[in-house]
Amino acid sequence: MSRVVAIVQARMGSERLPGKVLLDVSGKPLLLHCIERISRAKRIDQVVLATTTKPEDKALVDLAKSAGIPAYAGSEDDVLRRYREAAEFAKADVIVRITGDCPLIDPELADRVVEAWLDSGVDLASNVVERTYPRGVDTEVFSMDLLRYLDRFVTKQPEREHVTLHLYKNREQFGIASVETDGPLNRPDLRLCVDTDEDLRLVRAVFEELGKEGNAYSTLDVVELFNRRPELAEINAGISQKTA
Repeated sequence: MSRVVAIVQARMGSERLPGKVLLDVSGKPLLLHCIERISRAKRIDQVVLATTTKPEDKALVDLAKSAGIPAYAGSEDDVLRRYREAAEFAKADVIVRITGDCPLIDPELADRVVEAWLDSGVDLASNVVERTYPRGVDTEVFSMDLLRYLDRFVTKQPEREHVTLHLYKNREQFGIASVETDGPLNRPDLRLCVDTDEDLRLVRAVFEELGKEGNAYSTLDVVELFNRRPELAEINAGISQKTA
C-alpha cells in the first residue's frame, strides 16, 4: 500500500508576524495545534515537520520531537527542494501538504482530499483550486513522483518557494481534482490561518470558545461558532492574503 505522509512546513521567519508558529494559542504553541490535529487524520500514516537549517528553527525541531513526530531541516528559500528531501526522508509515496500556520486544520477534511486523490488518479487533489472552504484548512495531495518531477524541472523562484504553484499556473498540463463543498462549510470569507496579529487574535478567540472541547472539534463546529457570533469575523476581516 502507498505510504501517505503529511508534511507540515514551518519556520520562525515571517514578514508579517515573526515567530508566529511558536506563539501561544490556548496554552500551546500554534504549530503544536496544527501537528496534533492533522495527526488525527485516518488516511495519513505519518506526520513530518519540514523546517530549515537556520539556528532559530532548531526550536521547531525540538517541538516536533516532543510531539512525537520526526523533523527534517532543509533549505529556507528553496521550499520545493526541502519538501522533496523531507518526503524522501519520510519514505513517502503520497504527500499531504500542510502549512504550519493553520492551527485549525481539519483531519476529516484532509482525509477527504486524500480519498479524492486516490479515487481520481489525478496529479493533484486540493481544496483550494476553487475556494469554498474557509482559508486555513488548506490541504493538497500529490505523489512522490510528481514532487520529484517538480523539483527537477521547475526553475522559477516563486514556483520553488510555493511548492504547488507550477501546477496551478499550468492547469492544462496536469490533472487537478478540486475538492469543494456547497453545504454549511461553504465559507470562503472566513480566514482561519495566522499571518498577522489580527489573525492571531481571531484564532485565540476561537480556541477560547471551543478549546474546552479538547481540540477535537471540526470545521463545522468553527463555522457554527461564527454563525452564532458573526462579530468574530470582523477581527481579521480587513486582512488580505499575500500573493505568490
